[in-house]
Amino acid sequence: MKILILGSGGREHALSWKLAQSPKVEHIFIAPGNAGTAMVGTNLPIDVNDFESIKMAVIEKEIDMLVVGPEVPLVEGIHDFFAGDRILSSIPVIGPKKNAAQLEGSKDFAKAFMMKYQIPTAAYATFTKDTIEEGKAFLETLKAPYVLKADGLAAGKGVVILDNLDAAKEELNSMLAEAKFGEASSKVVIEEFLKGIELSVFVLTDGKHYKMLPEAKDYKRIGEGDTGPNTGGMGSISPVTFANPTFMQKVENRIVKPTLEGLQKEGIPYQGFLFFGLINVNGEPYVIEYNCRLGDPEAESVIPRIKSDLVNLLEGVAEGNLDEKKMEIDDRYAASVVLVSEGYPGKYETGKEIKGIGNLNNCILFYAGAGNDIEKNVIKTSGGRVMAVTSYGNTLNEALKSAYANVENIEFQGKYFRKDLGFDLK
Repeated sequence: MKILILGSGGREHALSWKLAQSPKVEHIFIAPGNAGTAMVGTNLPIDVNDFESIKMAVIEKEIDMLVVGPEVPLVEGIHDFFAGDRILSSIPVIGPKKNAAQLEGSKDFAKAFMMKYQIPTAAYATFTKDTIEEGKAFLETLKAPYVLKADGLAAGKGVVILDNLDAAKEELNSMLAEAKFGEASSKVVIEEFLKGIELSVFVLTDGKHYKMLPEAKDYKRIGEGDTGPNTGGMGSISPVTFANPTFMQKVENRIVKPTLEGLQKEGIPYQGFLFFGLINVNGEPYVIEYNCRLGDPEAESVIPRIKSDLVNLLEGVAEGNLDEKKMEIDDRYAASVVLVSEGYPGKYETGKEIKGIGNLNNCILFYAGAGNDIEKNVIKTSGGRVMAVTSYGNTLNEALKSAYANVENIEFQGKYFRKDLGFDLK
């Protein structure tokens, strides 16, 4: 079969790397892809939100399945576009339809859903520019720190946590009255702050049945010890040491099952990956957020631990018989260290030549912001998050040691990475 993957990051390279291993696959296409995806398939210069061009590529390349990596095309309705098109409607789309993607696309929708189905989450209230004063009054009822979330998608930058009440009020005004995040912050969710340690849990579902994928811990802040601005992710580790069978049973019974049952009761079909952003508060799991796709950089440590044929599992999603498919997980740890451009997540330069890739051992290299310079036959940086180095180990320390040893062999001007991944798990 021929598969088209939408996206251009490390997650999409990890997906294409894994799917290309299946004996069922004839060819992988990635739109728009990166230097890494080009090694396992064919990149197509198509924007992930250009549905008409995607349609033409699907017809021209005789695509048998579409796998959607990032959230924006899902929230914009790429699955609905396929389902409503006479030519495309028979092609399976791995990723939920627009109404189900609201779980990520609208923080307000997600919080209301969790409250309705008694899924543990932080107390909250939602405000608009017409209710800013009520929002400020609500902030006064909470204890610091204060959590403000833009309702819509804001490229991972729509969540602000502040320790000062006056600063929180100013931020609320900036988000609502001044449209700091544009349409995404036309509504703002204010939440109570939950203190604990975060983790990411993933399921693959056909809407009725599901498979629990390996959990992961990602590191969002740019600085060591989780300091500085949030990024798209500086690395990830799987499994998570505190996510023992007792804790994961709570996650499944209190969060995963009620979420999927709630979607069914609402008449909202869901086919694809469902991401639960959780926090462990004294051994009790709470939902921080839903995502309607695989996480990044979590995918770079989760996907390498899936030993089964991922295509077979995705066919189970498409055909509604996921319960009949077997899934085997690698018991080893996987640690993934992300290399970024100097200045990220702020201003950074691109076009820096990447050297040392041929010197790597016992690791998997997943590209993100890296492209081919065909004229010079070299790979250059093209984004903030450049690549992720993933290594296995029988222990967390072993996996991290191998990943960091390989990171040292890669060179590009302004290379930066966090040296303390796993510091909170040891």
